[in-house]
Amino acid sequence: MIPQDSAEAPDVRAIWSLIAVDMLARVSYQICRTPVLPLYVAALGGGPAIVGLTGAASTITGIALKAPAGALSDTLGRRPLLLGGLAVFALGPFLYFVDDAAWLLPIRLFHGVATAVFGPVAAAAIADMARGRRGEYLSWLSNSRTCAGLLGSLAGGLILSSAALDVGRRSGAPIVPGLGSFHVAWWIAGAFGMAALCLGPMVMQRVREPEHRTASGAFAKLTKGLAEVAGHRRVLLVSGCEGVQNLTVGMVEQFLPLYAVIVAGRSPLEAGLIFGVQTVTTIASKPLLGRWSDVRGRKGLVVAGMLLCALPFAAIPWASGLVPLLGLALVFGLGEALVTAASSALVADLCRQESLGAAMGVFGTIGDIGHAAGPVLGGLLIAGTAGAGQAAEAIREAGPFRVAFGVMAAVLLAFSAVFLLLDRPRAAAA
Repeated sequence: MIPQDSAEAPDVRAIWSLIAVDMLARVSYQICRTPVLPLYVAALGGGPAIVGLTGAASTITGIALKAPAGALSDTLGRRPLLLGGLAVFALGPFLYFVDDAAWLLPIRLFHGVATAVFGPVAAAAIADMARGRRGEYLSWLSNSRTCAGLLGSLAGGLILSSAALDVGRRSGAPIVPGLGSFHVAWWIAGAFGMAALCLGPMVMQRVREPEHRTASGAFAKLTKGLAEVAGHRRVLLVSGCEGVQNLTVGMVEQFLPLYAVIVAGRSPLEAGLIFGVQTVTTIASKPLLGRWSDVRGRKGLVVAGMLLCALPFAAIPWASGLVPLLGLALVFGLGEALVTAASSALVADLCRQESLGAAMGVFGTIGDIGHAAGPVLGGLLIAGTAGAGQAAEAIREAGPFRVAFGVMAAVLLAFSAVFLLLDRPRAAAA
């Protein structure tokens, strides 16, 4: 049953203040991710499987923590969890100063606590305050995170491209940035995280807290909310669309930089620019699509977005020029916008107000399962395609990338058909 929202107007100032702090924190986080992280693993000697596992580590934390964090915010309040997430955003970048790729796994697991806690709680807080304009303002939240991804990716690529290179054009070897340039990236990411933490307490004063919060019965309410959401077939199905789409997003984040720089011969800055085009497309279209879904419905946008993600994703490792890669990234970004503009708002529509945090937590958890599985499965597919004893060389050839990206695109198309089959109007009404 879709809850009836109050006629109360959205608290626009509080919403935009929270979105601004979220964006600062996400810029910090993204600098530590794409394209910097996979290139850092490669610079430390890690192969494709290590690249995939390290990229998935922070998302694995989200799988474990997002649903409990969202449900806890329904009972214990949003503000403490939001501030705790900001503290991890601020501390995380300063842990990356290591010289062994093995250390990056626990570092990424810890850094993932930031998004695991802050992400669903911030979404629930904005859904609380947005009322009848949830699709619009949740799209703006998602949009700000996408914009942070753009800024973080471009900043990371620019930092690496501006640094001295360890190996390069004279030897004909792949161009790998020097470790000192990665250290600069960690310092800059830390500065953004600290800025978000300093602004956080002022912003949290305006965040609306759930009503009737008491210590007694908090655990019972938490488990009840999680059980209610976990038993809601349509919530799980819509969340599954987000999760499967995130398979491709996770692979793009971890393996497109390696393909673009090492196989296609693009610079780290150009790799960041490819993500930038994808991000700008998403930014430009997502709020309009979110508002459209508020008026016209959400299911069609989800299906169309999954199709638009699958096709360019499969074509990426067949392109090498900058312009074709930019064009594929543009279409992929539109598909991502179509899915994310409607799916989170649809989940919010399907749940009662008092279970909103739990719903966002479950939604985020399923999305994170896909986000984590994408780079892990992609790394295994790339390494496995190369054959025994050749895994370390797999990232230097286009063939393994083509197989891995093609398999994941097929999975996305198959789940689109499942969603259409199981989410028919008659089944939904029942």
